[in-house]
Amino acid sequence: MHTNFSAERLEPALAETLPVAQYIGDSLTRLSYQIRSVATWDDGRPVLATDVDFTLKLMFCPGLPNETARLQYNFIRALIPDPDDSRHFTLECRGQSLEYPETSGDFFILPEAAIDPKGLLRRFSLAELQRLPANAPPDSALAAVARRFQAFAPGALPGCGPYRLSAWEKDRYLTFRRKENWWGSKLEPTPFVLQARPSQLDFVIIPDASTASLALQRGDLDVFPQVPAREFARLRNSRSARTKLAFYSVPSHDVVTAGFNTRRPALADALTRKALGRCFDTAGLIKATQLGAGQQTVGIISPLDRANYNDSLRPLPFDLTTAASMLRQAGWRREAKGDDAGWVRTKPQGKPQRLRLVVRYRADEPTFATAALQFQAAAASIGVAVSLLPTESGSFTAALKAGDFDMYVRTLRGNPFMFNYIPLYHSRALGQSNVTGFSTPASDRLIDEITTAKTPQRKSQLLRRFQAMLQTEAPIIPLFFLPNRVVARRDLTGLHVNSLKPGFAIGTVERTAVPAPTP
Repeated sequence: MHTNFSAERLEPALAETLPVAQYIGDSLTRLSYQIRSVATWDDGRPVLATDVDFTLKLMFCPGLPNETARLQYNFIRALIPDPDDSRHFTLECRGQSLEYPETSGDFFILPEAAIDPKGLLRRFSLAELQRLPANAPPDSALAAVARRFQAFAPGALPGCGPYRLSAWEKDRYLTFRRKENWWGSKLEPTPFVLQARPSQLDFVIIPDASTASLALQRGDLDVFPQVPAREFARLRNSRSARTKLAFYSVPSHDVVTAGFNTRRPALADALTRKALGRCFDTAGLIKATQLGAGQQTVGIISPLDRANYNDSLRPLPFDLTTAASMLRQAGWRREAKGDDAGWVRTKPQGKPQRLRLVVRYRADEPTFATAALQFQAAAASIGVAVSLLPTESGSFTAALKAGDFDMYVRTLRGNPFMFNYIPLYHSRALGQSNVTGFSTPASDRLIDEITTAKTPQRKSQLLRRFQAMLQTEAPIIPLFFLPNRVVARRDLTGLHVNSLKPGFAIGTVERTAVPAPTP
């Protein structure tokens, strides 16, 4: 499943059409898929139902970094092949959900023949692998498949997409070249999601925004996505840049959030978390980091989604007086003497707790640094000691997963088509992608109900309840939604700038002669 940015909807890529749901009783759904007859792997072999079955099983194979996939696709309990058509199959799913026709096909398919030529995973049913406990004894067949998969070098694994990785260097660049016999070009007309107009795609990693801007103005870059606000404004105000470049800005579904490690004793209660949430000056942050272009929010659903955004709630205010009062309500008392100055509370039969926080954020993102510095200054004004820990991107992800933080500032990437919060907030994701450690039986039930909602009206009701629950429990503090800013050469067309990462449609970009505007 891919996004058709020209029509703002999900459309099938490998499959001919979106599946139609068949409900079995009140607890099962069946979805029939037909793989396109022209779809092939790089070696010319057809893409088959057995490849889809293998991919699903690989998601639950031990020894692989597949934790998020396990959570997202656990609702698929079996693939039923069609004995008369090797490209046709039916997915049998637990429960019944409005989103199953889209979410059931929203993953990349891998070639069984290349990764598992002996068919070792065929010995197991998908349900058996899903039930496999974490402490199960090692299985030689499963271990062999995992080793073979991890042994593939980048770009060496056969694919069925339009481009092949031809060169790369870590943290510097990636180059993809369009395949000569790309099967998608055989379809007339070629669907939007299968278009691959550029013959080569070069992705260059330039950490510094001003350096990227210079490269764009020199003609060394064609597109600069996710441009920081000040650099975007500077370029747009430059007469020489305006003659060469086109500027685009649309709302995104990416929300800047502050999160708490709820496993820390000092942060285990919602009242303390909500008090600290009032130390964020969100309006000031939008002005400082986005030049006023961001959207303040009550939750992780965009205010532009009028059907699902809970407009009966109000964002947490920046209110330090109330923050201090709420800390006292939570049992904290402020001590102002010596090295122990700050907020302290004593729990029954427990050691005294001190409210001293370490905030992690990605070191390469100025917006996060500004939010952390503002919070540190505001918290200090009411006596809460905050240390800042800017962290390299790869180490940041590992630290969150390991629970090595008190608070964080980061971006959550939303999806207007799907609302699956199991990886973020469900108990099944504890120790994996649920980095805040927050979950309750009530929140688990609500998340499960959202995932299996059968009508848009029911889903909207549940999503509004979930936003209210998150605001009440406050494992995170949603701050604001970012704009998506893109600057590109004026002679490029087909960008379809949009709200989802990377912010434009790569496969439809073309270069055409466009007269420069009058300065």
